[in-house]
Order: sequence, then structure tokens, then C-alpha cells
Amino acid sequence: MSSRISIARPQSASNYNPDPHGFSNSRPSSGYRSANPDDPLEKIRAFSKQVEDNVEIYSQPLKPRLPAIGRFLIVVTFLEDALRIMTQWGDQIWYLQQHRKFPWGISHLFLIINVLTMLVASGAIISKRYTEYAVAGLLGVVIIQGFGYGLIFDLTFFLRNLSVIGGLFMVFSDSMVTRKTPFAGLPTISETDRKKYFLLAGRVLLIFLFLGFIIQGDWSIMRVFVSTIGFAACVMVAVGFKAKWSATFLVLVLSILNVFANNWWSVPSAHPQRDFLKYDFFQTLSIVGGLILLVNMGPGGLSVDEKKKTY
Repeated sequence: MSSRISIARPQSASNYNPDPHGFSNSRPSSGYRSANPDDPLEKIRAFSKQVEDNVEIYSQPLKPRLPAIGRFLIVVTFLEDALRIMTQWGDQIWYLQQHRKFPWGISHLFLIINVLTMLVASGAIISKRYTEYAVAGLLGVVIIQGFGYGLIFDLTFFLRNLSVIGGLFMVFSDSMVTRKTPFAGLPTISETDRKKYFLLAGRVLLIFLFLGFIIQGDWSIMRVFVSTIGFAACVMVAVGFKAKWSATFLVLVLSILNVFANNWWSVPSAHPQRDFLKYDFFQTLSIVGGLILLVNMGPGGLSVDEKKKTY
């Protein structure tokens, strides 16, 4: 019986495995790699980081006062509206009775309720007292004025008032108070969760004023440029990505546009366009106030910025 002796041949260098059982860490490292300064994405990240740092640095002296400034600007349109109704009482009554067919007495009651609600609720928001009730009162004013004056189906009015409502949501989030559970054992939404949802709603609603600006007016090269950059900033505010500096950018853009587009002080007092420009001017200030509160508070938990901290 013959036997064959099998002699193992040496493996070629290409097939040689110095660690056949995988005990050593022979795989290439997947650790941190230094950023390439020539990469366009890295340049954008570096620029955005620099902008964020500058926003933080230059807003520090104003930071303690930002909530008060934001709350005042948000309610300034309601204060101006209350003053306008009182100084134009006869014209307001005539319009409601002749054009809106309000019966005598109902028109008076309608205006009195609006004026008292706007004055009392605005004062409460500025002083941070009974904020929840004050916000609810001003929301009611926005709704009943839309129906009362017949402007609810006007696109410009609708978009602007969505932004005003967003500003009121920002006020509510800024002044959130802890409620005690009314019934033990029942599921409730915590203060933190409520604040996140109201901040999200406020962020999304705030941008509608700028969207209204984009879809209206005559187009020019400058308008296209501003609209494109502004729309990108609106999207960033809505999703909560780089929200603080995008909101700061919108504050600057809206403030400049407001001064040049709604310069009611340059129109003669007898001109009918003066009241419309004045109304738009103070409403835009309210949206700016909401954006200032966003800069102060941040975008909240339901945002890209917050998720980036987690991962």
C-alpha cells in the first residue's frame, strides 16, 4: 500500500495573511481625518461658524434686553391699531355700517371689544403677566378682525396675520409657565414638550410675511437676489438649521425693507395710502419682534440644530 506525503507549498506574498485569526487590528483606521481647507463644504461650514460666533459676540450687550424688545415689537401693531380706531372712530363706524352692514350698536360694541382687548392684552404681554390669556385674546382679535373687516380671503392679509400669529406663539413659548396636573394619573404634555411644539409652530408661521413679499410686487435683479437669499433663510428658520443667524439675517433684511417699502411718514396725512403703509409697517415690526425672540431662545427641540447636538 503506497502512501503519499503531502508537502504544503508556501503561499504567495499576495495571499499571505499575517493575522489569519483576526486578533490584531489590521484594518485601516476610520478615525478623525483633518478637514481639507480647500473643500467648498468646509469653507461654508467655517463661514457659518464665524457668522454664528459674531452673532453671539455682538448680541451679548443686548441679550438681556432681547426678550423685552421682542415682546414689545410683537404687540406694537395691536397698540397702533387700537390708537387708530380711537382716533378714527367715526370713519370706523361708518365703514362697518355702510360696507360691512353692521347694525347700529353692534359696530360700536365690535370696536370697543377690539380696543380694550388689544390694550389690556398688549400691556399684559409687555409686563409678562397672564401671558397665556393675553396671547389668546390677541389671537381672537386677529380672527374676528379678519372676518369683521372682510379681509380673511385677502392673500396679503392672510399671510401677514399668519406671521403675527407666529410671533404670538413665540411670546407664549418665551413666557411658558408650569401648570400643575389637574387630574392625577392622566397623561399630560410637559412644559418642555409644549414649548417645543409652540416654537416649531412659531418658526414656521413667522416666515409667511417674507413669502408674501416674494410673490408680490414688480421683479428686478435686486428683488430676485434678495428673494432667493431670503427664501433660503426662511427655509433654514422653518427647519431650525442655523436658526439663530438665519433669523438675524431676516431681522436685518425685513427692517431695511420695512423702512424703504412702508415709509408711511413720507406720505401726506390726507392720502388714503398712508394708513395702509402704516398698518404694514407696524405688522412687519411685529414679525421682526418674533424673530428677535427666536434669536434669543433658539429653535427649540424640534429642529435640525438640536438634533445635531444629539448625534
